[in-house]
Order: sequence, then C-alpha cells, then structure tokens
Amino acid sequence: SEITFGTPKSNSLPGEILEKLAQTILDEAAKEEVKAILLKSEGEKAFCAGASFDELLEINDLETSKTFFGGFAKVLNAMRTCRKIVVVRVQGKTTGGGVGIACAADYCFATENASLALTEINLGIGPFVIGPYVERKIGKSQFTAMAIDADFRSANWAEQHNIYHSVSPTIAEMDAEIAQFLEKLASRSSDALALIKKVSWEGTEHFTELSPERIHMSASLILEDTAKKNIEKIKENLRAK
Repeated sequence: SEITFGTPKSNSLPGEILEKLAQTILDEAAKEEVKAILLKSEGEKAFCAGASFDELLEINDLETSKTFFGGFAKVLNAMRTCRKIVVVRVQGKTTGGGVGIACAADYCFATENASLALTEINLGIGPFVIGPYVERKIGKSQFTAMAIDADFRSANWAEQHNIYHSVSPTIAEMDAEIAQFLEKLASRSSDALALIKKVSWEGTEHFTELSPERIHMSASLILEDTAKKNIEKIKENLRAK
C-alpha cells in the first residue's frame, strides 16, 4: 500500500493532514492483504519541512497548540503501533517532524541529497514530540547535539547513524531499489513480518505515556512572542531566497 502526502510549501504539514495521515496509516495497516506501507511525499525536492509555519503563526491558545503537536504524535504512533512494516522514501532534505517520520520507519530509503536537521530550536521550541523516535535510532548524545546545533547532517551520516538503511545517488535509482525491496517483502510471511515489527519496537511502550508531556512542551513554547517572531523572520528569509 502506498501513502503520499504533500503541500506546496516543501511538504510542511498542517494539522488537518497530520490527522488524516495517521488515520490512513492505521486504515491501510488493518487490511489483511497489505504486507507493507510505503510512505512518501510529493515532488523531487524537500521530503518534509516539518510543521506548517502558517499554521504555527495562527495558533493562539494552548488547546489548539496541543491538538496541532498531537497530530505529529499520532502519525508517529500509528507508524509504531500498526502491525505492518512501514517503509519511508526520503527524496530530499528533511527537517523537524520530517526527521521524526524518517526515524519512525521500519526501513528507510533515501537519496544522497536527503540531508536532515532538527531545526526546532530556530523557532524557539525543541524536537520534543519526535524525540523518543529519533533517540531510538541515533542515541541520546547525537539527538541532543542535533537538537542544539540545528545543523544539517548528510545522508551518509544518517546512514551511518541508523536512520537511513539505503542511500542512492538519484531518485530513479532509489525508486528501483524500493520496487525491488517491496517485491521481496510481498513474498514474505505476514506473521513473521508482524513479529519482526513487534520485537523491533519492544521497550517503546512508554512512548505513549511520554507523549502528553512532550506535546505540552512544544505547545506552550510556540505560544511565546519570541517564537512567533522567529517564525516570521524565517518566513521572510525564505521569501527573500
């Protein structure tokens, strides 16, 4: 099963799409004939720029804010708890929540252009909601460094640090690899795949308990005036480019 998300602004995600994406993952995973889910985004440039800046600027109260950040938590949780293998295709740069999606994958394909960064600190928040998923892949020390410096790491770095499992020079080559991989998965035992998924996420049951507190951290910080100013400034810089 293939699920594609996209928005005109570098595939940044508004709350409405996050809710729909989480539900679609769960719906597709519930189908008996589905062995794996391929999660991808539109276009040939950025994979996902994380949260939608426009929506972040409109958030003025804590409940709305919590619902928005809760949307990311729902997507990652759906990827983690659904009983099917989730394959993610990263065709270009990814930041913030997009890194969370790559880290929540059971198997992740990328191109050499798919550098990644946790840029939340630039907004005045932190990668709190996605944190447990990123930490699971790269460890607490690397996660902390990424969260503090907000610098881009290369696709090769991401492969060495267990985020990407396959890196191709071009999108066409990556898609050929994915097609081959999915064909291989199609012939595998559904029960075996489900159990591999189950054991690979063992020890993450507490992610559900962490979630409300993590959502609250980002949700309350984004309401501060400095955060709104930061987002406006970033938007201006993007327009100037």
